[in-house]
Amino acid sequence: MTKGMSLHIGLNRVDPNHYQGWDGQLKGCEQDAKDMAAIARKQKFAASMLLNEQATADAVKVAISTAAGKLKSGDTFLLTYSGHGGQVPDTNGDETEDANDETWVLFDRELVDDELYALWGRFEAGVRVLMLSDSCHSGSVARGFLEDPRAASVPAANAPRPRAMPEEVVIRTYEANQMFYDQIQTDNPQGERVGIGASIVLISGCQDNQVSQDGPKNGVFTGALLRVWNKGRFKGSIKKFHKSIQLLIDFVQSPDYFKVGYSNPAFERQQPFTI
Repeated sequence: MTKGMSLHIGLNRVDPNHYQGWDGQLKGCEQDAKDMAAIARKQKFAASMLLNEQATADAVKVAISTAAGKLKSGDTFLLTYSGHGGQVPDTNGDETEDANDETWVLFDRELVDDELYALWGRFEAGVRVLMLSDSCHSGSVARGFLEDPRAASVPAANAPRPRAMPEEVVIRTYEANQMFYDQIQTDNPQGERVGIGASIVLISGCQDNQVSQDGPKNGVFTGALLRVWNKGRFKGSIKKFHKSIQLLIDFVQSPDYFKVGYSNPAFERQQPFTI
């Protein structure tokens, strides 16, 4: 019998000691994680959560590594993240488009995407991974959003908050911890080129040139996902699920869909959150 494990990460704040005085306050990320864990449990996943101070880089890596050690071909791992996205300069040459590695802004430090790719490489061939990331990665994109006249016309109290580290915080945090972040990439020289036998589908909250927006209860992406899922009434494939969420959100934010590792069309045709 196949089995499913899931991990749900939500950060409404981070440690300002690492992020040079910035605490990364958000509103909807903790609730996002709780709502996604509730779906996972109802779908019979063995679900765990890491919220705020619990969501350290080591805790996240251990949880993913534990799943990699337990799951076999045909099993499913569901990973959801709600929080800020960030960037560090690429020093191992695996990023050819913008020379930056993307990061998740965890409580004590950023988790570099090279570390995630190394973790994907630990999963047995044939494992299915669905990752949902309600975050964005470019601080400069977030700044552009805030400077957009459409955003300026919204009353400050109701204005959506982008889930991206401000560009100045990105720079200050990297400069203060450059040796540490450069060493992470030295320790993972293959970066995104690492061999992956699992089949990984990622649905992220926005395109690279857009901003994932926070909300008073849920993030805009997660809120739309919950409406589409409709307490399990949704019928259709993972691809259709992505498209339905995309159609529900306005043009400012369009969820992305891409695959890593072994291509598994049968996995993509499954209903989401299926073990």
